[in-house]
Amino acid sequence: MESPLMPGQRSILSNPMPMNQANYHSRKATIRQQSRSSIQGKLAVCLAVLAVVHGNAMAQAAPGVPKPASAATRAHNAAVLKELPFQDQQDFEDAQRGLIAAPDLTELGRTHGNLGSSLAAIRAQVNGKAAPDTVNPSLWRNSQLLGNYGLFKVTDRIYQVRSLGVANMTFVQGDTGWIVLDTMTATEAASAAYELVTQHLGKRPIVAVVISHSHGDHYGGVGGIVSEDDVKAGKVRIIAPEGFLEEAVSENVIAGNAMNRRSVFMTGAPLPVNPQGRLGAGLGVFGPQGTVSLMVPTDTISKDGQEMVIDGVKMIFQLTPGTEAPAEMNTWFPQFRAMWMAENTTNTLHNLLTLRGAQVRDATKWVDGINETIAKFGKDIEVKFQSHHWPMWGHDRIIGYFEKQRDAYKYIHDQSVRLMNKGYVGTEIAEAVKLPPELANFWPNRGYWGTVKHNTRAVYQRYLGFYDSNPSSLDPLPPVPAAKKYVEYMGGEAAIIARARTDFDKGEYRWLAEALKQVVFSNPDNKEARELLADTYEQLGYQAESPTWRAEYLQGAYELRNGVPNVRRLQTASPATIRAMPPEMLFDYMAVRLNGPKAAGKHLVLTVNLTDLNRQYTLEVKNGVLNHFPDARPKSDAMLTLTKSMLERLQRNDLTIEQAIASGELRLDGKQEVFSQLLGMLDTFPTWFNIVTPNRAPT
Repeated sequence: MESPLMPGQRSILSNPMPMNQANYHSRKATIRQQSRSSIQGKLAVCLAVLAVVHGNAMAQAAPGVPKPASAATRAHNAAVLKELPFQDQQDFEDAQRGLIAAPDLTELGRTHGNLGSSLAAIRAQVNGKAAPDTVNPSLWRNSQLLGNYGLFKVTDRIYQVRSLGVANMTFVQGDTGWIVLDTMTATEAASAAYELVTQHLGKRPIVAVVISHSHGDHYGGVGGIVSEDDVKAGKVRIIAPEGFLEEAVSENVIAGNAMNRRSVFMTGAPLPVNPQGRLGAGLGVFGPQGTVSLMVPTDTISKDGQEMVIDGVKMIFQLTPGTEAPAEMNTWFPQFRAMWMAENTTNTLHNLLTLRGAQVRDATKWVDGINETIAKFGKDIEVKFQSHHWPMWGHDRIIGYFEKQRDAYKYIHDQSVRLMNKGYVGTEIAEAVKLPPELANFWPNRGYWGTVKHNTRAVYQRYLGFYDSNPSSLDPLPPVPAAKKYVEYMGGEAAIIARARTDFDKGEYRWLAEALKQVVFSNPDNKEARELLADTYEQLGYQAESPTWRAEYLQGAYELRNGVPNVRRLQTASPATIRAMPPEMLFDYMAVRLNGPKAAGKHLVLTVNLTDLNRQYTLEVKNGVLNHFPDARPKSDAMLTLTKSMLERLQRNDLTIEQAIASGELRLDGKQEVFSQLLGMLDTFPTWFNIVTPNRAPT
């Protein structure tokens, strides 16, 4: 999952493995060449943004009073009940099958840092109740399914702990101990899951942890179940796909601040859990804040089909890079005829492009990956399980499921490209492409994480980019000046609002979201426009099947009514994450922080001597950019002699240059003012920038 760190969520990166310069730049070039999805900032959805999805700390005081569902929304949601096969209860049977124990959530929260509180709130809202007018019935059904929690038996020697967080934690019984598949987001949750397993299945050591991919909700809890000492001693093996560590570290920082803020919208983190706020997260339930950890793999899976036997359990790994994550793999357990699909197939349509923002994923790779699963392992599969949602049993059911998941991505891709080649643009394609009934009425293809509409636009973006080739789109006005002209042409603010009230009563919310945005961006102090736009977003949220679309709309309404959240700063580039970055990556991060207009006309050259790594680098500011080079250059303005950790502290403004020199941890030869100038040109990114109201002009 592209999983967004909340305020208060901590991160621990154990023994970060430094990447040398050659490996770093080789990896960077490979990523660019292969256009792997989400290559920048996903740890903003992992180590830095994770708590937006997984925490409750952002929930604030009661927001501006939400409104009831309008007549148009009631009609829309009533129609959904007639369109989809709600009589099909198989998912509920599968989600409840094999339950061994469901711990008391009040006691669990008391002993494990509020764990299970969101789950308890969701269950209290949805269990045994019909969908209210303010929730799409399909989303309500999804939330009811996610409310099934506890320890479950999947098949002989395979068990899962589900719904204690957004992802599952799986325990495979070896001859002497447990092999754990993914570890949820936080150490507290992972520890509670292990205690639950021990209580009901007996005490066994953990002998290995298999991490399916580079999103934080799949590895963040590892520190809660194994110790770094045991890993170093060889008592526990950490197994992950090739590229895992690089992705888990590098994806945190470059675009992390923007993705972090956008993830608040994608998850609706400040919203209360109720039928007029947020419910489940589509892939799972929200978990509490906690400690996010990361351990260096002892074993890297670098070859597709690579085999491994641990504690008597044979595993065959299917590498699937560039599908749901840049580094990901499925795992086949031939002894149990069971296939672990990581996050490549779940019980929802997934994202080709996440709403928080990322690079577009390749739908054809997703299709090829599922086809390969069928071809290599399909004839023997009897059980399918994954890192989110509930398993499936029965060979024929599973193959049919694979085929329909595969074909949903292929249909979206092929039909989007077909219409693209007829000259249609992204918004037109999104309106036209609808899955055929045999795919659309299949519950695991419903849009609880990705949606057909935004996935079709992702396909268009992947092939053709932002520009639709209409000259009017080539150099449009920015939002604020465009809004002022729209309002002027449309007869002024009062005239637009008057028309908008009429259209609101007609349920024309999609148009109103566009029209009223112009008034708000032209004059953000127009309270009447803000309120009516908030009401509009709210109704769109009530109608949305996707919890992420619902969150986007309801968070927009929240901020129009209450302003931008004012809570503790979210750290996208946390100290632990920065520590894990090689110097080259740290310099790249400094380069994107460089304020180009401030740097224009300046020429600075600094030699950086990192004593703990025994490496020297040159930093050069010229032509408004910061470049770094892997050696010392002559004619340097100054030389810094320090450790990498001290350089990190200085660029974070944890202390001044003078303090570092006084402590003896920094030696500065040459022109001290040159280093001061460089630090003074590095921007600090604002966490809570505006989204539904105008942001300040770029500087």
